Order: sequence, then C-alpha cells, then structure tokens
Amino acid sequence: MSKIEDIVATAIENTAGAPERRKRAGGGRGGDRGKGRKSPETLRYRSILNSQDPTLILSGEGLEAIHEASLKVLEEIGLDFMLKEARDRLEAAGAKVVAGTERVRLDRDLVMDLVAKAPGPFTLHARNPERNIAIGARNLAFAQVASAPYCSDRDNGRRPGTQEDFRNLVKLAQSYDIIHMTGGYPVEPTDIHASVRHLACLSDLVKLTDKPFHAYSLGKERNLDALEIARIGRGVTAEQMETEPSLFTIINASSPLRYDAPMLQGIIEMSSRNQVVVITPFTLAGAMAPVTIAGALVQQNAEALAGIAFAQLVRPGAPVVYGGFTSNVDMKSGAPAFGTPEYMKAVMAGGQLARRYGLPYRTSNTCAANTLDAQSAYESMMSLWGVVQGGGNFVMHAAGWMEGGLTASFEKFVMDVDMLQMVSEFLTPLDTSPDALAMDAISEVGPGGHYFGTAHTLSRYETAFYSPILSDWRNFESWSLAGQPTTYDHANRIWKETLANYEAPPLDEAISEELDAFVAKRTEEGGVPTDF
Repeated sequence: MSKIEDIVATAIENTAGAPERRKRAGGGRGGDRGKGRKSPETLRYRSILNSQDPTLILSGEGLEAIHEASLKVLEEIGLDFMLKEARDRLEAAGAKVVAGTERVRLDRDLVMDLVAKAPGPFTLHARNPERNIAIGARNLAFAQVASAPYCSDRDNGRRPGTQEDFRNLVKLAQSYDIIHMTGGYPVEPTDIHASVRHLACLSDLVKLTDKPFHAYSLGKERNLDALEIARIGRGVTAEQMETEPSLFTIINASSPLRYDAPMLQGIIEMSSRNQVVVITPFTLAGAMAPVTIAGALVQQNAEALAGIAFAQLVRPGAPVVYGGFTSNVDMKSGAPAFGTPEYMKAVMAGGQLARRYGLPYRTSNTCAANTLDAQSAYESMMSLWGVVQGGGNFVMHAAGWMEGGLTASFEKFVMDVDMLQMVSEFLTPLDTSPDALAMDAISEVGPGGHYFGTAHTLSRYETAFYSPILSDWRNFESWSLAGQPTTYDHANRIWKETLANYEAPPLDEAISEELDAFVAKRTEEGGVPTDF
C-alpha cells in the first residue's frame, strides 16, 4: 500500500464509527465547528466584489434594439400613472397626459435626461457603520427572503407567519455575515394587525439586527413611520439621514405598463428625502409580459426607465436601482417558473441594460420548489449563477425563498447561506503569490510523495478550503452508521443551533427608549387606517 493510500485508509477507519457527522458551520454562530478544522473567517463576507467580467448575452445590436423598442413603448403607448400628483409632476416636466385618463406618454429625450441624473453607485447606511453596504459597480450584496405569506420548517410544516416566526428569521439573518440586509418582512406576521404591523416589525428590525432594512411603500403614513424609525435607529438627525441613505423600498410596476398610487407615493416620499428606491418591474413572460424573453425585456426596460425617470423628477440625484424580475410561466398551468434557463437569460440581459444606463442592478435568487429537494437547489443555483454572470449588485430573496416566494423556509435559508458563501469563495481572486505557488513544497515532496505532512500544508490546512455548512463528506459506512442523515436533516439542526446562539447587536439605551416611545405613540394613534 502506498503512503497516500495508507493515510486515507487510516482516516476512513478513524471516522467509521462516528455517531454524528462532523459539523461544519461555514459562516454563522450556530453549529459545532468541528474538531481540528475552523470555518473560514466570515468578516470577509461583509463586503463582496464580483471578480468576474459580466457575461454579455446580448450583442451590441441586440442591446440597442431592446433600448430603442423600450423608448418607443414609452413614447407611443405610454404607462398608466395611477396617482394624480405623479401625473401633474410629469406633465409639468413635459410628458403628455392623455386627458380624462391615467395614461402618460414620455418623450425619449425627457426620459433619458432624467435617467442620466441618477447617481450610479452609492452607499446604503446601517445603524452599525461596519454594516454599511456599497451598492453598484462590482459590489454584490445579499438580502434575506422577503414578503412571504407563509413560512415552513420540518417540525411544524407550512403555516401562516407569526411575529415569532418573523423574529426568528430576522435573527437568523443577523447571524450570518453573508446576509447584508433584510429585504422586508421575511414572513408576514399575520398575528399583528395590518394597521400597526409596520411599527412592530420595523422596531424589531432595529433591535434584532444592525443591518440596513426595507420599508414597504403601502401608503404615505407607512413610509413616514419607516423613515422616522430608521432615523431613530441610527441615532442621527433628519438632515444627516438625508445625506446618508439609510432605508430602501422596492417599487414594483403593476405590469403590464402601470404604476399604482401606493408605489408612486412611495417614490415621492423616499426619493424626496434621498432614500433608496429600487424600481423593479415584475414581468412574467407569457402572462404579464410577452411570451418571448426579448419582448418581456422590452416591457421590463420601459417600466424600469419610467419609474427611474419619475424618481429623478422628484429629486435629481436621489439613489435609485434598476431592478429586473423577468421570468416565465408554465404554459400548461400558468404557474410562475423560476431558476429556469429563461430566467438566467433575462437576468444577464437585465444586467447589460442596467450597465448601459450606469445604474446599480437588482435581481433575485429564486426557485419554484415546494420542499427542500434537488429542485430547490438547482433552481436556486441557476438563479445565483445568473446573478453573478449578469453583474447583479443588489440581490433580493437571496436566502430562504421557496414556492415561488409564497414561503420562507428555515431549512432553505441555511442551504442558501451555504450556497451564497460558496459563490463568495468562488469570487475571491485566485492567489498566485510566490507563497501560494508552493515551489518549496513541490521540491520537498518530489515525485511519488504526498503533501499531508509538509510545512506548507500544516500551516494552512485549517483554512485552505471552504468548509460547507451542509455537505456530508463521510464515506457511505460512516454515514449509514449515523442514520443516513439528509441535507434536510442537517439544515433543520443547524438553523436551530444558530438561533439558540443568536446574540442581539448592541443598541444604545437612549435609542431604544426613543424608539419604544415613538412606536407606542403611533400604535395608540391607531397606526394607519385599514378597511378591516
């Protein structure tokens, strides 16, 4: 038996009777990190640069064809702007409002002049300055799943979200540096009345995490409350917050070719205060957009440009993100499909369009799977590689998305975190320094030897390679003796361990008291009106 075979055989023998898998926690506080092997230093996950050149799925001619067709849509067909204040602002700027309707047609020169005022890359500020996020250029930032009406875990199954579920998912997001922001409510806490839900949830986001967070644009009052909570949480004046964008909102066009009143009001309230607006048409090819991906991209681009132009009309230079969310439907059932080849093409083409206008690019990690299975993994990985190849900057729903966005899964959150960290490791430039070239080690071992015992290996073995959270690398015999645990089993255990080890980030007592007083006052006032 050769030296290498002897070493490997010994390693197998030593693990054959292991009752539990060697646990790996590649980036959170939860989980046993395993004896003799450390997880990679996770602070580097706080700032990720995409080292890869974007994939150009569109030719130069194809890119211009979509651009020109989009401008033709805006000029000849127009969009419905379902808020009079918005129509008045657009008309004053030179847009054509069709009398007696909500339809607005926008001249291409007006649109492009306004889009050119957008600032490009910017910084999104957190209450903890170490958590500030650079948005745009080659920066890559991940947000947790958002807006799911249901949540699920292996023990309790699929269920409507509660405040406890909401808080637990936020705590998990805080526990992993690869999650740079919370993208909204990871699950809707349906046990809190809608009139005051935003007050409770945003207060929790300030207290349970020190990362940037999101405000839903569901009416002026909610926007104003969110702005004040973000200001209190950072402990800054309104004037300072206006110079340091600290809150973001997702603005979805009501495809096809409409912006509803709450979304437009959200642009007005947020952009006027120099906060971040992420303009994101939700275009499903074959349903709310043409069945061809090129046609869907024309509609996406027209809707995005109209929203971005309006944001710049409200306040020139206000931070804005070009968002793309174009996928396809199952033409047999009409159900949305995600993580498809068509989704990847749309994501990469959307990146080219965003770069054409010099804007940061928002995209998503998606899947349509109903449980933690192979489909949930391969559809999400297809989405993630589309994000990377497309030059995405601001990635929504990066961890925990299931069932086409209807469910936030605790186990899927862990699996996604593992994949996000793998993507980050892949994007780390390859070290070709003299030390990394390992000439001394190669000389020491020579022909026919092995590298297990070299000084070069021994000084690096603990951190040489990424240590996955979920992968089970035992041989079949050891794995069988441990009960043949699956990825689902490991993910279920790890989210519980992570949650048990959660630590709330420090928050100044005066800020906490001011926040509690504001929330109590607004709650006593009834929050915002609802029809139920």
